[in-house]
Amino acid sequence: MPRSMAIEVENFPIAGVFRISRGAKIEAQVITCILSEETATGRGECVPYARYGESLESVAAQIEEVRGAIADCIDRHTLLKRMPAGAARNAVDCALWDLEAKRMGRRVAEAVCDAPPRPLVTAQTVSLGTPDEMAAEARRHAARPLLKIKVGGGDDAARMRAVAAAAPRSRLIVDANEGWTEANLEENLKAAAENRVALIEQPLPAGKDAVLADIPHPVPICADESLHTTADLERLKGLYDALNIKLDKTGGLTEALLLRDRARDLGFSIMIGCMVGTSLAMAPAVLLAQGAEFVDLDGPLLLARDRVPGLAYDGAQVSPPAPELWG
Repeated sequence: MPRSMAIEVENFPIAGVFRISRGAKIEAQVITCILSEETATGRGECVPYARYGESLESVAAQIEEVRGAIADCIDRHTLLKRMPAGAARNAVDCALWDLEAKRMGRRVAEAVCDAPPRPLVTAQTVSLGTPDEMAAEARRHAARPLLKIKVGGGDDAARMRAVAAAAPRSRLIVDANEGWTEANLEENLKAAAENRVALIEQPLPAGKDAVLADIPHPVPICADESLHTTADLERLKGLYDALNIKLDKTGGLTEALLLRDRARDLGFSIMIGCMVGTSLAMAPAVLLAQGAEFVDLDGPLLLARDRVPGLAYDGAQVSPPAPELWG
């Protein structure tokens, strides 16, 4: 029996404003791919990202291009060759994983996890603002063991000092979103080392990475925008200490698993991150993140409303997905 496919565009309001060095947003715009075969239905969610040249229209069109292949029951590994990495392939790939699990009556975790998946501690994001604004937000989340602070707007040393003082028991991740320069890089790295920062994400614009080979890393540096797929790994060796793997960059869980395992072989630390999406987008990433050194899957916590059912968050802990949600 052929598979059918539906594409849905949905908007989920953000609680307040989510602000990074490239701009601000007040809603998460997501695309869901829904695959059906006989009585089983699988879903996958993606978040089109303008930074990578994506829009709701372009991603929906990319998904539409494989409608015939879906009807012919294309498998996930063939999909890697038929679609480029990115949000569109992520939605289709994760929908295929979910559909396979529903049809076989077997959880995705059984196929991708070495042990039964467990709850994970996720970072809580503090949006870019003035040092006082960020300190106030950090104070509200001071009980969280891991905070991720968005910087890249000027006096980032002051931002780091303010957040570190407001949440003295929390480990910190600093995410510059390509917002630092060669001129202020070493100054900001020094400030990070002085303020309990455990990891720095993507300090320089993608393509400017070579500078990182020639300066000390007092705090480990993590590639985000510079990393998409396994093909990027050799280029990043000697520049970065860690890698932020996101399903919307890899183009789904299938490639993300290959990337994670190869990255570990090369000695990189692993961070599993996300775009701002719902629990449906986070669900496969929770399985991918088992054993990761850093987990940043707080997307649903930034929303005014999530899917029902969603992932179960208990403070800083996120539990593996229930089958009613995904997998």
